[in-house]
Amino acid sequence: MDTHIGLSRVVFYALLTSLTAFSIDALMPALLVIGARVPSSQHFAPHHLISLFIAGMVIGELFVGPISDAIGRKRALLLGLMIYVAGTVICLLAPSIEMLVAGRIVQGIGVAGPKIATRAMIRDQFAGDAMARVMSFLFSLFILVPMIAPMFGQGLMILGGWPAIFYAYLVAAAGLSAWLLWKQPETLPLDRRIPFSGRRIFGNISRILSNRRVVLLIVATGLVFGAQLTYLSLSAQVLASVYEITTGLPYIFALLAGGIGLASFLNGRAVVRFGSTSLARAGFWGLCLTGCALTLAGLVTGGAPHIVIFISLSVGAFFSIGILFGNLNAMALEDLGQMAGIASSVVASISSLVATLFALGIAVMGTDTVMPLALGLLIAGAVALVLSEHAASAPRIPVIPLR
Repeated sequence: MDTHIGLSRVVFYALLTSLTAFSIDALMPALLVIGARVPSSQHFAPHHLISLFIAGMVIGELFVGPISDAIGRKRALLLGLMIYVAGTVICLLAPSIEMLVAGRIVQGIGVAGPKIATRAMIRDQFAGDAMARVMSFLFSLFILVPMIAPMFGQGLMILGGWPAIFYAYLVAAAGLSAWLLWKQPETLPLDRRIPFSGRRIFGNISRILSNRRVVLLIVATGLVFGAQLTYLSLSAQVLASVYEITTGLPYIFALLAGGIGLASFLNGRAVVRFGSTSLARAGFWGLCLTGCALTLAGLVTGGAPHIVIFISLSVGAFFSIGILFGNLNAMALEDLGQMAGIASSVVASISSLVATLFALGIAVMGTDTVMPLALGLLIAGAVALVLSEHAASAPRIPVIPLR
């Protein structure tokens, strides 16, 4: 493949994948403002705009993979972007927090299209460590979005209030749709498509979930994502209540994103030499150790360690998460190459469900100390490490799709 074409496609894949991060991170600085200005509810709080956005993704991810296997990746991507636009419009018209949350759920359903179909596109063209390398370089490119998005979101709020962020989402979706239609070739040939059928879908899902190694890696991936989601959902309120920081959030989120970006870049270079399994093990240990250190620091200081310690350990944890993301996805999909679309759906939807439940469970601990964040990192890292070690000892059995 021509180098220029290859690079342009990786950039496009990064932009498509980053729509998820943009939809989360650009809104982070607005959560406190939305909480103060949008009519509240006893059932919903601002952090639900993050966690229930992910819940919407769970719904969308269940269907996008099979749809992309049946009609092709491009059409599935376009369908997802159209749903995303509909959810954005609902948010712009929302008179209450309930309607705003509903719009975010629809946005989440739609963003599953770019997330899953892009992953299937990559799996159509790469496998094994080569896929892990591409995924890592993709993460190192798209990580610029969560580094910039919080500052971009805060700037938009200054210019036009929190609704300006949702207008930016509309522009992003329109631009990606145009590039998709004019520049991106279809990666799934007609002879490899699997007709959309409920019996076939449930049969293939059953085959995927009967693979012990794949299931363990899916849950481990969900826990790692859950640690990140917990942090993103609660950190703004923790920083405000514990450290009285309300205006410097974009810079802190940029540091965290920089940790993930550096890890993804280094992982892309190291994975060919060391392999996905070894690097994932190192990432798990890093997440465990940083979570343990932050927990101990919280216990010693009554839940409020010095801000430098808190940020330093947080960056270390996000560096570990950056090592894990590219490798875990590649490892989970490695035995599922003949059904990349539905496999991407199953891996993403179940891991997102695990992440959402984990984040909602940790959130009940409150935001008055750093302990929920610290325990979220520690518990997720430790349990995921155990699961991944069991997965490494499980037999490798390629899953053959039901056609």
